[in-house]
Amino acid sequence: MNSLIDKSATIKIPKNASKLRIFLAYIGPGALVAVGYMDPGNWSTSITGGQYFKYPLLSIILISSLLAMFLQALAAKLGVVTNLDLAQATKKYTNRFLCIIMWIIAELAIMATDIAEILGAAISLYLLFNIPLLISVLLTIFDVFLLLLLTKIGFRKIEALVMCLIAIILLVFLYQVLLSNPNWKNILEGFIPSSTVLDKAPIVNGQTPLSASLGIIGATIMPHNLYLHSSISQIRQVEDKNEKVLKKHLKMTLLDSNIQLSIAFIVNVLLLIMGVTVFKNHSITDPSFFGLYDALNNPDMMQNALLAKIAKTGLLATLFAIALLASGQNSTITGTLTGQIIMEGFINLKIPLWLRRLITRLLAMLPVLMCMLTIPHKNATVEHDILNQLMIDSQIFLAIALPFSIVPLLILTSNKQLMGNFKNNIIVQITGWLTTFILLYLNLQNIDSQLQDIFNNIFKSSSIHVFSISLIITILCLLAYLVFDLCYQIRKQQKTGI
Repeated sequence: MNSLIDKSATIKIPKNASKLRIFLAYIGPGALVAVGYMDPGNWSTSITGGQYFKYPLLSIILISSLLAMFLQALAAKLGVVTNLDLAQATKKYTNRFLCIIMWIIAELAIMATDIAEILGAAISLYLLFNIPLLISVLLTIFDVFLLLLLTKIGFRKIEALVMCLIAIILLVFLYQVLLSNPNWKNILEGFIPSSTVLDKAPIVNGQTPLSASLGIIGATIMPHNLYLHSSISQIRQVEDKNEKVLKKHLKMTLLDSNIQLSIAFIVNVLLLIMGVTVFKNHSITDPSFFGLYDALNNPDMMQNALLAKIAKTGLLATLFAIALLASGQNSTITGTLTGQIIMEGFINLKIPLWLRRLITRLLAMLPVLMCMLTIPHKNATVEHDILNQLMIDSQIFLAIALPFSIVPLLILTSNKQLMGNFKNNIIVQITGWLTTFILLYLNLQNIDSQLQDIFNNIFKSSSIHVFSISLIITILCLLAYLVFDLCYQIRKQQKTGI
């Protein structure tokens, strides 16, 4: 079976066509990338953040989306200029030990994302068809058949399917937010950065503004998307790879990416606004997908009479569940493609897409099943809260994993010999490294409290604290080693002419 990498330069760009037709030929890869920025993990963090801490978190969504556009542009540039995806390039310029470690981190990031996909798909099946939750989780295994079908219909049709599912998600939440008649002045003020989003108090249902912000960052800036974009940016065919043609190709690629990521930004904004305005203040005690679905069925919890009238029909809740199912399936498609890129790029292992998906899904399903099997005697609200917290915790891991994909991306795209005149200028380098240091600082600062929240019923607080310090030291040492080895290997290979 052909891998995604084997599809490089398979989609032709029409010659002597109108600008619109040429642009339409480029539309598609950006949608696959944007999917990762509006998956079920984003729903949980954005809606919950809106419920607990209101509009100031909009500034985090804005900043995260701008950083996502910046980083995705670097990933696309790496692929277009070098014909290597990020996994291949990292493998080429690191030793075998680091290569394996980077592969493991990337795989864990995909599995963390898959947890959100499993929960999103399973919960939507439960809500729409009343299938018991445990059975719904097991049924998500069968999305491998979706992958079998998609591998037969062609990559261009996959892009079209993904864009249709994105449109469903956007329209559902736009409809619900418009019905809520939000305060647009407060929304605009929420985009202004405020230090309150970094506070460690108040604590609401185990979350602080800082942990909510990190959850949004982890759910918005997806590490595995950098690997995906660096690969699919090569799928459009470029016959003459001179600098002028590459600049035009890259310009159109980034235009597609930024348009699609802007749509993802709007979806995330709508999700947070929905958490604030659709429901009455403090009316939701269960912020999970179950609680939101029930609330959308309850006229007494709606902010205005129009929402209450429509809620009686069940339309709001049904649309919510349909959008959740669409989001889960979208993420399934892109998560599997990314997993194939990472596996082939780092360890040169080629397996069929459906088998790759089955293995990843089974591994990611383990923590979900463990959570469900350990809470059978607790009430539904507790079960829903635990599953919701699992989803949020998985997104915070993505924020921790992110520097391990940003660091090699920055180093590789800042190298003159590798990138030529497409090398990052000094402003891009400063922005990139400043972003990395800020994200790293915030994530490391929050590790101890997050681990305390997850393991406080299993281990002593002092033991968790020692583990947190050890983990922080390990992360810093590993990142320092990664920087050193990348720089060393690049210089060594350039001197030897490899």
